[in-house]
Amino acid sequence: MRAPLSWLREYVDLPAGETGRDVQAKLVSAGLEVERVEHLGADLTGPLAVGKVLTIEELEGFRKPIRFCTVDVGTANGTGEPQEIVCGARNFAVGDKVVVALPGAVLPGDFAIAERKTYGKVSRGMICSGDELGMGDDGTHGIIVLPPEAEVGSDAIALLELRDDVLDIAVTPDRGYCLSLRGIARETATAYGLPLRDPALLDVPAPNSYGYPVSVADPAGCDRFTARTVTGLDPEARSPIWLQRRLQKAGMRPVSLTVDVTNYVMLELGQPLHAYDRSRVAGTIGVRRAEAGEKLTTLDGTKRVLDAEDLVITDDNGPIGLAGVMGGATTEIADAAEGGSTEVVIEAAHFDAVSIARTARRHKLSSEASKRFERGVDPQAASAAAQRTVDLLVLLAGGTPEAGVTEFAAPGAPRSIPLRADHPDKVAGVEYGRETVVRRLQEVGCDVYGQDELIVTVPSWRPDLTDPNDLAEEVIRLEGYENLPSTLPKPPAGRGLTARQRLHRRVGRALAGAGYVEAPSYPFIGDWALDHLGLEADDPRRLTVRLLNPLSEAEPALRTTLLPGLFAALRRNDSRGEHDLALFETGLVFRPTGEELPATRLPVDRRPTDEEIAGLNAALPHQPRRAAVVLAGARERTGWWGQGRPASWADAVEAGRAVAREAGVELIVRQDQQAPFHPGRCAALLAVVDGEEVLVGNAGELHPRVIKAFGLPERTCAMEIELDRLEKAGAGALEAPRISTFPVATQDVALVVDASVPAGDVEAALRSGAGELLESLRLFDVFTGEQLGGGKKSLAYALRFRAADRTLTADEASAARDAAVAAAVERTGAVLRGA
Repeated sequence: MRAPLSWLREYVDLPAGETGRDVQAKLVSAGLEVERVEHLGADLTGPLAVGKVLTIEELEGFRKPIRFCTVDVGTANGTGEPQEIVCGARNFAVGDKVVVALPGAVLPGDFAIAERKTYGKVSRGMICSGDELGMGDDGTHGIIVLPPEAEVGSDAIALLELRDDVLDIAVTPDRGYCLSLRGIARETATAYGLPLRDPALLDVPAPNSYGYPVSVADPAGCDRFTARTVTGLDPEARSPIWLQRRLQKAGMRPVSLTVDVTNYVMLELGQPLHAYDRSRVAGTIGVRRAEAGEKLTTLDGTKRVLDAEDLVITDDNGPIGLAGVMGGATTEIADAAEGGSTEVVIEAAHFDAVSIARTARRHKLSSEASKRFERGVDPQAASAAAQRTVDLLVLLAGGTPEAGVTEFAAPGAPRSIPLRADHPDKVAGVEYGRETVVRRLQEVGCDVYGQDELIVTVPSWRPDLTDPNDLAEEVIRLEGYENLPSTLPKPPAGRGLTARQRLHRRVGRALAGAGYVEAPSYPFIGDWALDHLGLEADDPRRLTVRLLNPLSEAEPALRTTLLPGLFAALRRNDSRGEHDLALFETGLVFRPTGEELPATRLPVDRRPTDEEIAGLNAALPHQPRRAAVVLAGARERTGWWGQGRPASWADAVEAGRAVAREAGVELIVRQDQQAPFHPGRCAALLAVVDGEEVLVGNAGELHPRVIKAFGLPERTCAMEIELDRLEKAGAGALEAPRISTFPVATQDVALVVDASVPAGDVEAALRSGAGELLESLRLFDVFTGEQLGGGKKSLAYALRFRAADRTLTADEASAARDAAVAAAVERTGAVLRGA
């Protein structure tokens, strides 16, 4: 809503020096969102004068029509002589009054006016259009032609009100009353503590039986309908400059006098109106629901097929308007070219907000009227708005109001809300006191009675005030949100994070510390993704939970794996030039068991019982939390430190180990075949739970078909692991590592085994044989060659031994090493290399 400051001053006596910025600060403090203040005419300087066209000479020989004019500008040019001006516009004639920018003037856009020779003549100024003065188009697309009464030589800047501050206010849905100057003026008066001159306080004649006939068949959709008739209108009458300028500043284009008046009153009072050409209305005006399939051509020239829920205005021939949205073309006010309308019927009605909103959306037709009805219009303002429209038409078009006044009003009563006087204090945490609460509510327009228990009668223009908290909000905002104390809440002491929460956070920090970047994704998946993963038909990951209202038809189910979301993030970043990537995500997957119970709809009028909540939980699928990573490109980049290396399946396996270490679990790694991984480069990640080995995840290099299907870089690797199973395998709280003051003893060993023996089995055997003195074990070399014989490989390990209470002797370290080798020989058939 655009509110010119000059128009606001008509209802509130603001201090003379108050600017738009000052008013903006006050309204923002009162809770209104003033997006900006537009300073109209700030870049406009004179001289700008009213001129009268004396002569027009048509210049020939040019590609476009050019006219050489002499214009009387009075004494504005300092000489009193006619001003010679070259102009290309053709919508004015000799004798017309126009706006002349004299040399020295600067128009919006830093357009300086000076004498210049053009088309063989010297042009001493410019005859201006609305666009050139920053007024916007008035519909003529040409020069401004002023009314005959404009005084020659007078200041056009003042005449056209070219300088003004306009407040642009974003009106929230609960403050529909601020879609009017009346509502904004009320807020301004309250913010400044000044009285309001309410433009709706008019003397309105009482309804009588000889007004224009109206029949309302749907009082629920239309609870108030006022009709007034004005006859004898001058069809040639034009909207005065002040009215046109107020409409333009408010963002509306002048059309014709009758239409401009109804728009002006709507902006002033917030009550949408409609004017019908009485000569085109057949019989009684009615309000009813449309019949399905009825047709109506609206004022925008569109023929619309009506719905049975649409509320329509009718006459004896059928629909003549879409109630509260847009009028019909058959009863449109005729313009001057058609002879004009001399008799009009004014409609001021109040319609149901929900009905109007649905109709506007159904027909994709949002209008200034529908925007106001959707947000709530003051039903008591209808008769005042009709009277204001009648008064302006009589004043500006010489019309005569008929004595008949039609007013339909459905029975209703003001809404009252009980409110404890200290309720706003409890909501805000500030002690306002009863007097402040009563005063602020009265400023809003409420009637307040009572002492400790108040009865608050809400004003008709505030349909958003429905309960005590709404009233408390009014008190708080008018007292100033900035005056609320900034105190941090003091939460009660709790038990802190659960063990599960701590594990999840540690996992995220560990992966981030290892160089992975977190990339959360939406928890949705489609069958196409499961197909791209190469899952078999009986794979349990294909059993998904379908959504009734998915955000995307391509992903209508909840995910059973984290990998597709990470693949999408990897592909997106790779396509944007980031080729060395390591991403991770932790989150829930959804694995239905088939034993879920049907979900029950919980009540909204009370707290659900424990049994109802338990029943709802029983309808949920199993939701284990997982961690997953995906890698592509270089894992270590080439630099001055040496040659880099690409990411491989071993990095994915190490990511799984890093996650498991946060749970205090040492993973068992074995070769596996599992989609979507490459059959020869896939590892099963196992942990011991209750004495049994349990699969907790998989890691490795993705299958080439999967890489192609998802559009991923070559040799992309991934890992996915279930955190809940790791938590069960963990030994409880992690123990901090003990730092020994005694030196380490390092022993290297190289073992020759069959090529089919997994390195993990050899490592496990070495660990079991080395005993408690073994601190760490690392595979640092794998060798194959003719020296070893066919089908053989050499695995070289570095074993670190350390005692917590003493320095190990060489014999002790060697004995531990020999025990480790003996265990490996016994369990894997290994042979000590070089023996």
